[in-house]
Amino acid sequence: MEKLQAEDARYLKRKVKGGSLDVHPTEKALVVQYEVEATILGELGGTMVGERKECHKIIRLKSLNANTDISSLARKVVEECRLIHPSKLPEVEQLLFYLQNRKKTNDKQEKQKISPRDLTPYAGVELDEEANINNIDEYVELLYEDIQEKIRGATLILHLARNSDNLEELMQNETALGALARVLREDWKQSVDLATTIIYIFFCFSSFSQFHGLVTHYKIGALCMNIIEHELKRYDLWQEELQKKKKNQTLKKEHEKAFKKYQSLLIKQEQLLRVALFLLLNLAEDTRTELKMRNKNIVHLLVKILDRDDEELLLLVVSFLKKLSIYLENKNDMAETFAVEKLARLVCCNNEELQSTTLRLLLNLSFDTGLRSQMVQAGLIPKLSSLLGNKSDMCILYHISMDDAFKSMFAYTDCIPQLMKMVFDCGEDKMDAELISFCINLAANKRNAQVICEGNGLKMLMKRALHLKDVLMMKMIRNLSQHDGHTKNLFIDYVGDLAAQINNEETEEFVIECLGTLANLTIPDLDWELVLKEYNLVPYLKDRLKPGSAEDDLILEVVIMIGTVSMDDSCAALLAKSGIIPALIELLNAQQEDDEFVCQIVYVFYQMVFHQATRDVIIKDTQAPAYLIDLMHDNNAEIRKVCDNTLDIIAEYDEEWGKKIQSEKFRFHNAQWLEMVENRQMDEAGEPFLYGEDGESFVGGGDILDRRDLFYSADGIIPDGAITVCAPTPACATHADVHTETRTLLQNTCVSASEFAMLD
Repeated sequence: MEKLQAEDARYLKRKVKGGSLDVHPTEKALVVQYEVEATILGELGGTMVGERKECHKIIRLKSLNANTDISSLARKVVEECRLIHPSKLPEVEQLLFYLQNRKKTNDKQEKQKISPRDLTPYAGVELDEEANINNIDEYVELLYEDIQEKIRGATLILHLARNSDNLEELMQNETALGALARVLREDWKQSVDLATTIIYIFFCFSSFSQFHGLVTHYKIGALCMNIIEHELKRYDLWQEELQKKKKNQTLKKEHEKAFKKYQSLLIKQEQLLRVALFLLLNLAEDTRTELKMRNKNIVHLLVKILDRDDEELLLLVVSFLKKLSIYLENKNDMAETFAVEKLARLVCCNNEELQSTTLRLLLNLSFDTGLRSQMVQAGLIPKLSSLLGNKSDMCILYHISMDDAFKSMFAYTDCIPQLMKMVFDCGEDKMDAELISFCINLAANKRNAQVICEGNGLKMLMKRALHLKDVLMMKMIRNLSQHDGHTKNLFIDYVGDLAAQINNEETEEFVIECLGTLANLTIPDLDWELVLKEYNLVPYLKDRLKPGSAEDDLILEVVIMIGTVSMDDSCAALLAKSGIIPALIELLNAQQEDDEFVCQIVYVFYQMVFHQATRDVIIKDTQAPAYLIDLMHDNNAEIRKVCDNTLDIIAEYDEEWGKKIQSEKFRFHNAQWLEMVENRQMDEAGEPFLYGEDGESFVGGGDILDRRDLFYSADGIIPDGAITVCAPTPACATHADVHTETRTLLQNTCVSASEFAMLD
């Protein structure tokens, strides 16, 4: 081969003539202009054919920054680039100095547009010779030499691979790709530069979906996973070694020296991690490949890298985690590794692209209750509150506000004042769904409600809601109205405005929220009779009680409203005269399967039995007590409690109904014993203990409630006349204590079947 090259040199003469130097217009790079003159000589040395071509070479200097030593870099450029004559060293220094201090136009705007795929994963000074696709076999031969030659050969192939036009031809060269995969597999631990360069070559292929099969064929993805895991272990060892030297005062100089070495090693390692993770991110487009990565703990590796400071590497890692987070298993892995705690420090970083990507990842994670708790513990509420202009940030805070345990924390940040400003800045424009939804959640907390209503807060909200007929804003106001104390009292000034909205002309959704707000106003000093008469609400309320007259949500709010106004004695009488009680019973029949309807209607009866006028109507003119007895043993605990309280009051004021209620309670609590007695009467007729002295059976011939000797007291069987029924008087029962349990002595002394067996 050497002989052939010597013969060729006799007939072909190539001359390279250096030219001018300049800086690249946009990149950190030098542009070298040079001229190539090729001449073909005859056998006697005469010129036969000559050709001249002007060329240029770009020397990229991506490591150039404000701290770079210009003189050292200039010497390195001149030494390694044969196109630059040593005499031009001062000119190179001058150009490098210019590049170092050149200001980028619109740098911030350009940075915002960078996506993870646009970032260059491998940075460094490129000073090697021009690569030619026709010389690929020579470059492959270099892969069989020592490490430095392998790096040179891989770098030349990398230059070819970075041009997408060469990828098809390189793909056909199985020898080259096989050699690259072999060298990576065998020698990646010996040289970080070699590993980075070869992975970068396969990364170029991974940027196109049609080449993913090729990368997978050579198992580059699995190899990258192993390399990343190994490098992270090396990083931990470096950290331990530095900490040991730092603690030891006698090794202070060694620590400084080791730290400088560590920094240079870290730069190379992070270049390797970037290109390897880029490749894996590209391959993860295939969900099957992504699942394999998950099985190799890709999430744990990525979360571990979140401790680094390199912004490009962090952006890549966060982007990868965001892609993985849409699957439940990966989300659970992030919860186990406390990824949220590490992401919290990136929320307020200066890199806008990194910050935005971090927020989108946190948004994905915020759908999980446990991870929302981690966000709160990591102190994200105040951090996110300072970024309310970001839509992702607003959505995260909205999700956190869904948990009652975290709502009160917003009151101690500047979040609510900012939200109120954003609401008022909307003017008459439609508000973003995220903004108003967040406000609705916050209004459900008492402390938040107080902050919202400070100053003219409530006045401004009412003004906007009533003027624009804004349903969601009224829903927020309704939440504010549910809190007892000063906040609820502020609504007295707006009762008339709200009552004026209760008519057939407004939309049902808006009326529902207005009714709900009024129903929350359980204020003792509020004259509900005046409100009902002034705004003629009784006919509207009665008409809406008819089944099918409106949507169920509206009818339910009407029932709740009636329950609130029934607290007032005069209002209760007004409603009773209007015939609302029979309408409620009719509605109860129609909605008997709906627990919410049943509970609210029973609560209305509970309120009305406190007042003499309505109590007499309910007891004497309706069958409401009978319905309440039927519901006394309902499956719903809340319904049972309200029924018990209502029936106790009825029993106190009406002897006849009192006996029926007492009898029903006894029969229900002793149903098992009564059934046993009846069965024994049939099977063992004639046994004396089942009969009284007159021969009548307890069950069949007389009322078992008359046999008081069958009841136990603390000292034994209760003597005649000892049983009394205890019920609360109207003076001691209030609407605020609806669920206070009232029990009769009879109920407390009901005899079980086992106790009666002792009488045998």
